[in-house]
Amino acid sequence: MENNVALDKGKVPLPKPSRREELKRRIAKNKWIYLMITPGLLYFFIYKYIPMYGLIISFQDYKPYLGITGSEWVGLEHFNRLFSEPDFWLIFKNTLILFALQIFVYFPIPIILALMLNEVRKQFFTRTVQTLIYIPHFMSWVVIVSISYVMLTLDGGIINEIIGALGFEKINFLLNPDTFRPMYIIQVIWREAGWGTIIFIAAIAAVDPQLYEAAKMDGAGRLRQAWHITLPAIRSVIVVLLILKIGDVLELGFEHVYLLLNASNREVGEIFDTYVYTAGLKQGQFSYSTAVGFFKGIVGLILVIMANWLAKKAGEEGIY
Repeated sequence: MENNVALDKGKVPLPKPSRREELKRRIAKNKWIYLMITPGLLYFFIYKYIPMYGLIISFQDYKPYLGITGSEWVGLEHFNRLFSEPDFWLIFKNTLILFALQIFVYFPIPIILALMLNEVRKQFFTRTVQTLIYIPHFMSWVVIVSISYVMLTLDGGIINEIIGALGFEKINFLLNPDTFRPMYIIQVIWREAGWGTIIFIAAIAAVDPQLYEAAKMDGAGRLRQAWHITLPAIRSVIVVLLILKIGDVLELGFEHVYLLLNASNREVGEIFDTYVYTAGLKQGQFSYSTAVGFFKGIVGLILVIMANWLAKKAGEEGIY
């Protein structure tokens, strides 16, 4: 016994591996995972990070024939112009209103749909409903807006025909500024709500079934189970998706809004994405439109950091 203790005392501790050796060991252990994520990393590096070099022109009076290296530097002139534009606050307000509609109207709907589908016991019915609500996601905004146009137009639109048959005056949905925002958010819900349920259904599937069995024994009904078990179980997923959604506060999608815009509703529908298109491509103000895009990115980054900080203060994991 004494000899064993002496041997233990005489052991020389193994040297702690260096950071480089530890990194090599982790890469060798998880090499297939790193290989799997490599295409995604390359995509973001090539199409997201390398083009950020072009943000330089927001501080220049960029001329295509002179290039980035030959164009004159003007500092913050384009940013000063942006904040002093008469239309800036109107565009900012329109963007925030549409974003608020997405957060408070659209965002909860995929969660509600996932909870409802989780309560259905007939698998055939569940799969059929899932397929039907997923399909619109694979349609382009051109198709979605075209279908809406056919349904809402004054000239033979089915909605206006029903309104007229009921004895009411037909409504010009497409040219009425008051109907632009409801029409926008309804189309967003129609196209994206079904697709958004995928993540929440997957999160719900990971909830321990024994929790539901215990709740049933305590007399909890379906509604109480959803409120006290399902929602708390997927809360971290909801928080992460909400943080990512907040980062897109000024990114509402150019194509959708542009297709809905016309001279009559532009005052309530013009957003930063359409404004950048008009100033940059139609009017050739490349430096100014880049400055607008830079401003959008900075605002999104700040909001993501703030939302993540608040989530961690509330006890959630956040995104980093």
